[in-house]
Order: sequence, then structure tokens, then C-alpha cells
Amino acid sequence: MRENEWDELYRERGQIWSGLPNAALVAEMTGHAPGLALDVGCGEGGDARWLAEHGWEVVAADISSVALERAASAVQTGAVTWLQADLVASPPERGRFDLVSMQYYPLPLAAGEEGVRGFLDAVAPGGTLLVVGHDMAGHEPHDARFNPADYYAPRQIAEILGDKWTVLVHEPRRRERALPDGREAPADLVLKAVRDN
Repeated sequence: MRENEWDELYRERGQIWSGLPNAALVAEMTGHAPGLALDVGCGEGGDARWLAEHGWEVVAADISSVALERAASAVQTGAVTWLQADLVASPPERGRFDLVSMQYYPLPLAAGEEGVRGFLDAVAPGGTLLVVGHDMAGHEPHDARFNPADYYAPRQIAEILGDKWTVLVHEPRRRERALPDGREAPADLVLKAVRDN
């Protein structure tokens, strides 16, 4: 989806997401030494807020200016820098981030392996990549604008990592929180990997 389509999606409702941090982010990064994090597709800022509250400096990026305006008004801290960008078209700086967090980020298969590598390359040596997606097996997409088969799943990203990475977590997890529309959420697919020094 393009920027205007994401803006339209956010304008459809006063709030789309819960404002709470994603469960896998909390589970995997609690107690982790903070550094500089890239929150990819930050939406309304729930994850960026949690990271900042736990000592991280955060670059929170989204393609939607509407989402970023909401996030900036809800998360008022100097620890977060808001960035409007299409990070597939303009990849983040190489080797800069101690954490690259991609929570349900719709990375299109059409971007190819090069699109994935833009995010992998942004992780600093010793840094962490955390990718969480939906396990759509047995679930119908909740928005006709999205076909899950058009986007990278965590397992496909894991296949690209190569021998410079150590995979710490690669598993499905039951998701306790319902979807924003109240329906039961699909399980999470969680990939956590550390880039070797």
C-alpha cells in the first residue's frame, strides 16, 4: 500500500491499535540492555513508547503521516524520533541499530530479497532483529486490502539470514490479545536473531 492508502486507513477510525506494546516485544526485550532501536512501521506508537520507557533511544518510522501525528501526540518524550519514510524504498542506515523491531510489518514479497536485506543490514554487530507476524493458517484476512500471501512471513526472513546470524527464537505463540475489531487473533510467528560481532 502507498502512503495515501495508509493515511486513508488511519483516517477511517480515531484509533486503530490498542496503544499497548506488542506482547512479543515485551517478552523478548524485557531486561535487555537498551541502545538505539528502529521501530519499523510504528503505527500509533505503542511499541516506541514502551521502548523509550525502558531506556531505549528510538527511531520510530512509518509511511503514514497520519499515524505519526497520532503517535507523536500520544508519546511525548525526547527519546523518540519520528520518521516518515518508506523504508523499503529508502533503507535505513547500515549497521546503526541495536534493535530492529518489525511487528506485523507488511514487507512485500515484491521487494525481493534486497528489500529484506535493507532491514537486516541496519542491525549493528551484536544487535537484535525481532520480527513478528501473524500465522494466518485457518484465518481469513480481516481487511480485503491485504493478502497475507503477498508479504514476507518470519520464516521466509529466517531463510535469508545466513551464517552471520544466531537465531534465538523461531516459533509460533498463542496471542492472548484480540484483534482491534474484537475477533480472536491468529497466533504470532516470532523470529528473534542476533547479528554476530
